Amino acid sequence: MSALARYFKSQGLKVLGYDKTQTELTKQLEAEGCEIHYDDLGKELADEIKDLNEALVIYTPAIPAKMEEFKFLKSKEIKLYKRSEILGMLTRTSKGLCVAGTHGKTTTSSMLAHILDQSTWGCNAFLGGIATNFNSNLVLSTSSNWTVIEADEFDRSFLQLSPFASIITAADPDHLDIYGNADQFLEGFRQYAMKTDLSGVLVEKEGLELNTLAKKVTYSLNSSTADYSMNNLVWENNFLYGDVRLKNEFWQKVKLGIPGLHNAENALGCIALLNELGMSEQEIRNGLESFLGVKRRFEFHLRTDDLIYIDDYAHHPMEIKSLVESIRMLYPGKKVTGIFQPHLFSRTKDFADGFVEELNKLDELVLMPIYPAREEPIHGISSDWLLSKLSLKNKSLKSPSEVLQHFSNFNDGVVLTIGAGDIDRIVKPLKEILTSNSSL
Repeated sequence: MSALARYFKSQGLKVLGYDKTQTELTKQLEAEGCEIHYDDLGKELADEIKDLNEALVIYTPAIPAKMEEFKFLKSKEIKLYKRSEILGMLTRTSKGLCVAGTHGKTTTSSMLAHILDQSTWGCNAFLGGIATNFNSNLVLSTSSNWTVIEADEFDRSFLQLSPFASIITAADPDHLDIYGNADQFLEGFRQYAMKTDLSGVLVEKEGLELNTLAKKVTYSLNSSTADYSMNNLVWENNFLYGDVRLKNEFWQKVKLGIPGLHNAENALGCIALLNELGMSEQEIRNGLESFLGVKRRFEFHLRTDDLIYIDDYAHHPMEIKSLVESIRMLYPGKKVTGIFQPHLFSRTKDFADGFVEELNKLDELVLMPIYPAREEPIHGISSDWLLSKLSLKNKSLKSPSEVLQHFSNFNDGVVLTIGAGDIDRIVKPLKEILTSNSSL
């Protein structure tokens, strides 16, 4: 939503909006001239928007349907646009390069946008996270006809898009409160894959087997059957390197700017798409090496010999699996402590067994209360309940203030903050505590 706010502000329009809480991002938007309020104004919203019929109203389905402002706007019988509908309009007026998938789409779309931006091609981009290279989730170009868009499967939003080409990173079931079951979730991805432009290309993670009328290529790490594969991954001098096998080529020792096995796979998806579109090997290599990552995606906040602190947005069992496996590769033998805030009661209920399996792989777990977002509580589903299912011996449930106190003397090992809720509010104070500890 903030990328769209920035886009319309760049067009010289007045932008105002609501958010539940003030964050660093909303403060930045206010500094850029957007007007943001944090109270649900209901009917009083009319005092802020003098002529509703002249306003373009955009909302995200992530807000609760009972929100008073939302109910008021609907009662006025004016056209309300979903975020995805506006993005859909933009993909119909340019060549849309869309990135979909249950995991990895924010990092992959940001990486794709950076490679394009630093190349001779350029791009526009609407991203789902703050890309470090841009310090923004919006990239604008007056000369490029390419537009990178993160294609969100929530509420079937990605079906509003008209992609010229797409990367699909994963289709592990999620959002079952919306889709109902895993088959319907996968059906959403099948429909999305069929939307690829006939003159474009669909790049999909090997094994998804989604049909499309356009050209299709597959990618996967350490595969002998995918069209694109990356092998011989090594971690040297704080950089990840891998050999890339293309259909008829071999690129030796491609250097990646960010660590993590999952990010190597994200990079491979970008390589496949851009190679299919005709970008040169050198421009792709340059972009991958200089990519600095995305805020809250495997983001380092402290890195010393003894103490490492990483913040990550992982909120699905498979994302936690990728995160922990990457940490074990980078820091073998180090104690790994995870602070996890479950996101949504429904997701916690639907994937409890998966969360248990992956969280049990930590050396220590500090669990926080479930972040409800748009949901009402589900009887019997809580962090206490999830904690009771874990066999991990070193586990606890703590409030945000208790979490900070818990780490007051922590000075050795890897600390992870994990989750998509408001766990990011403890990142700065936790970083300060750990930084102080590391200097003692």
